[in-house]
Amino acid sequence: MPAVELTRHGTVAHLLMNRPEVHNAFDDALIADLTAAIDAVDADPAVRAVVLTGAGASFSAGADLNWMRGMASASEADNRADSERLARLMRRLQFLSKPTVARVNGAAFGGGVGLVACCDIAIASDGAKFALSEVKLGLVPAVISPYVIAAIGLRHARRLFVTGEIFGAAAARDMGLVHDTVPAEELDAAVERVLGLLTKGGPVAQREAKQLALGMGGMTETDMERVDAQNAALIARLRVSSEGQDGLSAFLNKDQPSWTK
Repeated sequence: MPAVELTRHGTVAHLLMNRPEVHNAFDDALIADLTAAIDAVDADPAVRAVVLTGAGASFSAGADLNWMRGMASASEADNRADSERLARLMRRLQFLSKPTVARVNGAAFGGGVGLVACCDIAIASDGAKFALSEVKLGLVPAVISPYVIAAIGLRHARRLFVTGEIFGAAAARDMGLVHDTVPAEELDAAVERVLGLLTKGGPVAQREAKQLALGMGGMTETDMERVDAQNAALIARLRVSSEGQDGLSAFLNKDQPSWTK
């Protein structure tokens, strides 16, 4: 089974992260498959809008356990290359030429929050939970940070980056990470209402409007490629640092890192 399923319903492309047994956690395959799917819909003139969601009970729980085990034992250079692939995925989603809708059906942690932040519109079920918990592992949300800060603002980011706390859908809505929250049984209808609104705009105008908003907000794809490279280097350095190794080892061994003992 592919890690990501791409289906088309009329002019709408649906991207389904399809690893429900691990809550759609990131690994090399999911990153590669999702990047390829985004590239495919971006190049398809028949696609007017894109919906991103997760299979099962979660949207995306962040890093896969086995992927994290590989991070812990990899060199700094390999960690940097790995992080650059994740950075490219986020950048491609952020600058996708079609309007994007995140259908947040459940928990979104770490990189999952990054995906939500990179979408133009985000609608979450009332029970969805969110977290940027990297500091608990001695790490930081480096690769996703520009997109999350653009979504929620610097003040909220400063708190969430340093506490790693879990927050609910209402808080995510209040800080701007998601636009609307609805009961789970109404999530599909809410997404359909937004897609109906998107059909009323001209596709060229929507593409230009999206780039206008990003540009006026200080984000260009060229600039973000440079920032992403810097952030990939940062997270790679932290993963091989003594604190990062301590935090990753403790997590993988279901233990507490030394700084909490």
